[in-house]
Amino acid sequence: MTTRILLLARTSRTVALSLALACSRGAAPSDAPAPAQAQKPVESHFLSVAPLAGQPVSVLPLTMVAADSSMMADSALGPYRDRRTGLHRADSLMAELLQGRAPEVHWVLPADLRKVARRAPGMVTDPDQMGQAMMRAPNLTKIPDPLRSYLRSLTAIAGGRVVLIPAALGFNREPDRSVRASLSVVLGDSRTGNVLWRSMAAGTGATPDAALNAALATILPPE
Repeated sequence: MTTRILLLARTSRTVALSLALACSRGAAPSDAPAPAQAQKPVESHFLSVAPLAGQPVSVLPLTMVAADSSMMADSALGPYRDRRTGLHRADSLMAELLQGRAPEVHWVLPADLRKVARRAPGMVTDPDQMGQAMMRAPNLTKIPDPLRSYLRSLTAIAGGRVVLIPAALGFNREPDRSVRASLSVVLGDSRTGNVLWRSMAAGTGATPDAALNAALATILPPE
């Protein structure tokens, strides 16, 4: 009887979390989208952090950053011209936003996840090598293996079960010469593999940093 009560309690918490996060996505269509429609970019949606308050949420490092070919030789691209530097820069800006605008959540940031992996070699995959960029596909509603398995092992040590996955970041020039940043980001459940929330955050600015900050602000807008 005790085991059954515990299972029911866990199921209730999972359902409540999924429903609360779904509120930030808006109403779902009555019919499933056709394959062609499913490939269209999703809109930007803010992340409701209330269901995550007090919980550890692992934040995977970004592993994919790209720029339109017309920007590759543009000095304005700055640190993002170097892949490694650009990835760390984007991770830093995201960490600053998450901690500044949602301090009620215990964000387990990329640097901490790398430490977890180093302390458990053979058990936890390097968080920079999990293949999380695949989650940029807008039609994915489940985290596929082996990524799901990697995340389950990671959160077993890092704590919690929910994972924030910045999947891909892109830059391009707008007609007015401003920079546009597009960030595909997903929130997933490492145990069930369900995608709880997804957004294609977009923003513009005079520089890549300003554009990325504008995009991030659509995920966690200032109150």
